Amino acid sequence: MMKILIVDDEIRMQQLITLFLEPKGYLCHTSSTGSEALELIESQSFDLILLDIMMPEMDGWEVAKQVREFSSIPIIMLTARDQSTDVVKGLKVGADDYITKPFDEDVLLARIEAVLRRALHVEKVEFNGLVWDAKHHEFFYKDNKISLTPKEFDMIGLLIKHPKTVFSREKLIETIWGLDSDTEDRTVDSHVRNIREKCRKAGFPISDHLKTIWGVGYKWE
Repeated sequence: MMKILIVDDEIRMQQLITLFLEPKGYLCHTSSTGSEALELIESQSFDLILLDIMMPEMDGWEVAKQVREFSSIPIIMLTARDQSTDVVKGLKVGADDYITKPFDEDVLLARIEAVLRRALHVEKVEFNGLVWDAKHHEFFYKDNKISLTPKEFDMIGLLIKHPKTVFSREKLIETIWGLDSDTEDRTVDSHVRNIREKCRKAGFPISDHLKTIWGVGYKWE
């Protein structure tokens, strides 16, 4: 189940969006301030943020800017302002899309689905000489090919595509193996050990980047 963080200082707006999205299969969490939202994003794993711009203390632009310093999580800006300068500003600070209030619920759902599709279908990521290539199902460090099992390949790809995002073992199982899987936490740990060992053999300093968050899960730095 996809997790969405709704950041809006209007409680009624949080409730309306939640009432619409949860029957569609989304798990919604809410936050009323930018600072609270940043704490949640740093400590939990979300698939998308619906972010209001006009909030007191810290507006949505500043929240998006700070999020982009540590995460590539998709962001859709929500606002009553529809000036083109606001749209451009939102996109420049890292937003993936923009929708104005009041909005049609079906349009919001379509925007969410489109942004999530784009986020899930990143086909190639390069990081300090490391290349994860989904199209050819290949994983390299410089000229050294790293042979991974399909689950290992999917797991490292998920982590690399979402730097600084902490994935719990439960979230990794749900995403990589599926909701109906009876996979256990130790299977996730075993896959991570294998990934680390294979990357070390290829010469990549995996310990500097694939981090264990004790009692929670893993993240990429």
